[in-house]
Amino acid sequence: QVQLVESGGGLVQPGGSLRLSCAASGIIFRVYTMAWYRQAPGKQRESVASITRGGNTNYADSVKGRFTISRDNAKKTVYLQMNSLKPEDTAAYYCNTESYGRDYWGQGTQVTVSS
Repeated sequence: QVQLVESGGGLVQPGGSLRLSCAASGIIFRVYTMAWYRQAPGKQRESVASITRGGNTNYADSVKGRFTISRDNAKKTVYLQMNSLKPEDTAAYYCNTESYGRDYWGQGTQVTVSS
């Protein structure tokens, strides 16, 4: 079965950096678009970034220029490098992919940006 496992979250000061990782199994990773979403308390889950099988990327306006999504097909892992973090980036971050019309999600990793 498809499994997505995120890691790398934590507490960081404003202006700091974190790198999230999402290890996938149960799929032919290299052919799938992978994405990161986030959900802050009391808010809807929102798309943060995505990367296609060909390496094309897309970002939410709120993170453009600060976050970078990348993938390592050999390791079946997608990354989210987050720089210049702001308190408003505080959220649970989730890895996502879609297969045959079904969405798959990881368990999430918490990112807290606070001084």
